[in-house]
Amino acid sequence: MELKFADRMKDFEEGIFQVLNEKKNERLAQGKKVYNLSVGTPDFKPAEHIVEAVVKAAQKPENYKYSLADLPELTQSVINRFRKRYGVELKPDEIMSVYGSQEGITHIGMTLCNPGDGVLMPNPGYPIFAIGPSLAGARLVPYDLTEENGYLPDLDAMDSEFLKGIKFMVVSYPLNPVCKTAPKSFYEKLVPWAREKNIVIIHDNAYSDIIYDNREGISILSIPGAKEICVEFYSLSKSYNYTGARMSFLVGNKEIVAHFKKLRSQIDYGIFYPVQYGAIAALNGPDDMIREQCAQYQKRRDALCGGLRSIGWNIQDSEGTMFAWGAIPEKYGDDDVAFVMELVEKSGVLCTPGSSFGTLGKGHVRFALTLPVEVIEEAVEAVKNAGVV
Repeated sequence: MELKFADRMKDFEEGIFQVLNEKKNERLAQGKKVYNLSVGTPDFKPAEHIVEAVVKAAQKPENYKYSLADLPELTQSVINRFRKRYGVELKPDEIMSVYGSQEGITHIGMTLCNPGDGVLMPNPGYPIFAIGPSLAGARLVPYDLTEENGYLPDLDAMDSEFLKGIKFMVVSYPLNPVCKTAPKSFYEKLVPWAREKNIVIIHDNAYSDIIYDNREGISILSIPGAKEICVEFYSLSKSYNYTGARMSFLVGNKEIVAHFKKLRSQIDYGIFYPVQYGAIAALNGPDDMIREQCAQYQKRRDALCGGLRSIGWNIQDSEGTMFAWGAIPEKYGDDDVAFVMELVEKSGVLCTPGSSFGTLGKGHVRFALTLPVEVIEEAVEAVKNAGVV
């Protein structure tokens, strides 16, 4: 029997990430050093009070049934968090949990789009921004993010022909992979622009607590009128190191939230109760750990970006996220994949080629700030000794 698979599977090749993982394992098997700066998994621990809440809830047999809905205490915790952190007032019908922002972004297009509807997505941008809408049969319309424009979308350049049939636009700042923030003035322009164009804005707000040099991480919902046209994904993965628990929320426009709840009720039985109790502890807990963690990420950024500049590789300081981004050395042209393979072969430093994030990522690389400062300094010295710069 010949098995035939859906055409969409052609878009899901293992690609460079599998190749890099094999290269990493090959070096480790040879006893060689690897400085893995490719995958954005936090190496910090969740706070003790969060772990204790999960453990306590996990010891109760009644918490192993289908949850079906969010605990009222969890919804109230999100209300408290947005009021305290962003000055945003949310109502219970403007909040729902999702099994991680990645899952939410994957499925929300099925709520909003008919096949052929257009979706604006950043280029470069995190891959799920494109994969999610494509699973809904949407037409992907990349919008360019360039250094010349501060990695912000040029809304004025999007004419009626470009925007024809667009249903929603994905926006995310601080943005993975380019590590740039957006000023409040950008959101103040984006919200009325979206209302005028009748385009829903989906804001992925994963990194507003990892932001550097006294910049301000905001919620798009803090902009007047945003709830008319916007929803936002808020994740506990990076701020609270709750990554494997997969705990995120969609907040904002209540009609979108209601319809997304209806869709997910067909495919999901709710978040495991112990995970919900851990999230309640996180959202109601102190912010000291979050601020200290951000300070540690900034020290790592300084060690990496400043260190690479000191050896002749001009990597600009990341403004936010747990990553750093920059153009590869000129002698490699724009072949970021070849450069990444040579870099890991000669230095043991593993990073991600920018072309994995869209056509405008070509010729760049992304580093994850997931190693201690002293190890990052070793990695910079290894790059220096490798002679690739």
